[in-house]
Amino acid sequence: MSFSVRLLHRFGNFVLDVDFTAPAGVTALFGRSGSGKTSVVNAIAGLFKPEAGQISVGGRVLYDSERGASIPVHQRRLGYVFQEGRLFPHLSVQQNLGYGRWFAPGGAATRAEFERVVAMLGIEGLLERRPGSLSGGEKQRVAIGRALLASPQLLLMDEPLAALDEERKAEILPYLERLCEHSEIPIVYVSHSMAEVARLATTLVLMEDGIVTRSGPASEVLSDPESVPALGIRTAGASLRATVAAQEEDGLTRLETTAGPLFLPRVEAPVGALVSIRILAHDVILSRTRPEGLSALNILATTVTAVRLGDGPGAIVQLRAGEDLLLARITRRSAMALELTPGADCFAILKTVSVAQQNVGRTG
Repeated sequence: MSFSVRLLHRFGNFVLDVDFTAPAGVTALFGRSGSGKTSVVNAIAGLFKPEAGQISVGGRVLYDSERGASIPVHQRRLGYVFQEGRLFPHLSVQQNLGYGRWFAPGGAATRAEFERVVAMLGIEGLLERRPGSLSGGEKQRVAIGRALLASPQLLLMDEPLAALDEERKAEILPYLERLCEHSEIPIVYVSHSMAEVARLATTLVLMEDGIVTRSGPASEVLSDPESVPALGIRTAGASLRATVAAQEEDGLTRLETTAGPLFLPRVEAPVGALVSIRILAHDVILSRTRPEGLSALNILATTVTAVRLGDGPGAIVQLRAGEDLLLARITRRSAMALELTPGADCFAILKTVSVAQQNVGRTG
């Protein structure tokens, strides 16, 4: 189910001027604080009425300024998950979930649907507890379950992990991946964390100062050198798809990619599982000849597909690695010395320990 958003609204000196269409899956809105991401989500939810534009989900028009149409918030059939769970403290987890069930169209969601959502989010053991006894990650899983049990046509998630520490984020991300993989409901996911976006998004919308600067399939946007200024030099990177081939005795996991084998610190996934590995551009070293005598275990044969010279001393090189694209951040001087131009063959070198666990995700 696709959806489209076209908005024009003025908040004092700030102008929100947004226009994008997204297919089914997870659409991530990414940008710096103050870029207008939450305003877009609130307009979709009907929490404010834009001066002009149109919002539709699966062909159902939620708002159209030209026709004077605006469906009330409670009739839009949207689920909204905020930064904090916002659970009812006097109700048990089961009762909080039931609050969402009874708002489902046509009455309560079925028992089978309730059990499916509870199992998917791993909250079976929490049903009799109250929110005050839950961790931050557990509260967010319950909040997501409550939103899903209202049978929404679209799920809005505004920085759902922003209030959590790194340990809680690592706890809940696998559940979000499961939700994104198995749910048929389109999801709008707001975040300023590139690690989250790279693991979850199928479509990426980049925002800056109230406008959309780029949108499209997440894999394409993340691997495009022209997107790097918006993504951030320090967080820019692309993803490789891989299959878990073996769990080695020395604690490493051997992965197979279309560009060759890749070794990482143990990845908690069974042999045969499909994973995505986000590789930061500044962690990639390039060589025109295959190096020998290195401690780095990962050496992938690649071909240069694009080079973007920055305003300063840096350069971003896009590489074809098998069927995937990588980015490497090097200096202008190195790019010129190595004669890196489109079509040039080179080797991408990656230290085994440079890929953090948060940058390894499960994929369908």
